[in-house]
Amino acid sequence: MKIAVDLDDTLSVVDRVTRASGYIERYNLPFRLKDENAHALVNVFDWGIDDVLKFIREGGITVFTDAEARRGAREVLTALKRAGHEIVVLTARQREWFVNPEKVSRDWLEKRRIPYDEIVADVPFEEKGSYCREQNIPILIDDSLTTCLSAQAQGVSAILMVDKHNLSRASEVSYRASNWKQVAGILKVLLQTV
Repeated sequence: MKIAVDLDDTLSVVDRVTRASGYIERYNLPFRLKDENAHALVNVFDWGIDDVLKFIREGGITVFTDAEARRGAREVLTALKRAGHEIVVLTARQREWFVNPEKVSRDWLEKRRIPYDEIVADVPFEEKGSYCREQNIPILIDDSLTTCLSAQAQGVSAILMVDKHNLSRASEVSYRASNWKQVAGILKVLLQTV
């Protein structure tokens, strides 16, 4: 069975504050921290998208490329692969930020020895549910509330990776987990019913 898995904040733990704060301090920029738990980098500080793109182009991409893997992600995906399931890494990483998001994602996954079968990048958050439905992928694991709600509405079993940025509305998603051990438990049930 195919299982779609998001990369940033699902397979990885992205720290959007530390490196951006260092960049802002180093260049004495006027931006202030707005929301340390924001899911989108543009919402973390009181800066605009052009400022974020400049940060990314001047080395800020390492916020994503150097992010550590979530504990247990490799082990759970390895077990799924051994059981014959196909892992599709489905990421919203876009070309405007990452130039070649597939290669950047592949490098990150391989460096951390996280197994996968396919990488699909540049799929907007709100379109991941449609993508899964169209590609006959019955399960999606993602940290975006928007993505999981859209997937659920289209008949895809979505597992929300709960964190500070989505905690207040997490109960709107049928399946929720705060770590990969919990994801494995949910998958054990879902894979028997899907």
